[in-house]
Amino acid sequence: MFCVAIAVAALAPFLAPHGEAAIVGGAFEPWSGNHWLGTDALGRDIASRMIHGARTTIGIAAATTFLSALIGCTTGLLAATVGRLLDQVLSRIVDVLISVPQLIFALLALTIFGTSTLTLIGVTAALDSTRFFRFVRSAAVGVAVLDYVEAARLRGERLAWIMGREILPNIAVPVAAEFGSRFGFVFLFIASLSFLGLGIQPPLADWGSMVRETSGLLAFGEITPVIPALAIALVSVSVAAMVDWLVPQGSDR
Repeated sequence: MFCVAIAVAALAPFLAPHGEAAIVGGAFEPWSGNHWLGTDALGRDIASRMIHGARTTIGIAAATTFLSALIGCTTGLLAATVGRLLDQVLSRIVDVLISVPQLIFALLALTIFGTSTLTLIGVTAALDSTRFFRFVRSAAVGVAVLDYVEAARLRGERLAWIMGREILPNIAVPVAAEFGSRFGFVFLFIASLSFLGLGIQPPLADWGSMVRETSGLLAFGEITPVIPALAIALVSVSVAAMVDWLVPQGSDR
């Protein structure tokens, strides 16, 4: 399912019958040959917005996860390798950030700094990087005291070399597994923010906001709001299943 979603996201401009924000009919038109899933409150084609939404939702979640992994892995490796005061300072900062519920912190930050796409990515990545930090630090601490790392220090290797060439390759498999897991959480988190109105903003299409925009149809027995919600669930489950399959493959090498 995840591979299908990636393919749809990549080919969205060619697969979607209408533009992302194009008004092509009346409000809440029923399913038909022209509008496979009907139209929304503004007369936009829901099927087209579902296809474009795959690119937006998955793309922003992927960018956010990469940024959070970069921040968390770098700081986690620094804390494990340098130790002492730096480790204590970084760990206490992370403890403070983790002690605040992630959703409340994000809602507060987005209310203060705005709801642009870059702000959404930055705030979510900063919050999620605390999970990467704790995971990478705990994995790297045990490796940082091994003999070959000490030998690299005695050879006079630079800190970046020790972190990137001596420690990181030996924790790559669990870090990759954590990346896959965090992508699933970030994907759901951004969809939740969009459902609350503080995530991806119009006219961009994304699955979380589409659930909110069409939720009123449930009162009339329509299943249209279930479709983007089901897409979110299927992508999240498929990512988790893919990680569970890939990690043992990497461990056997």
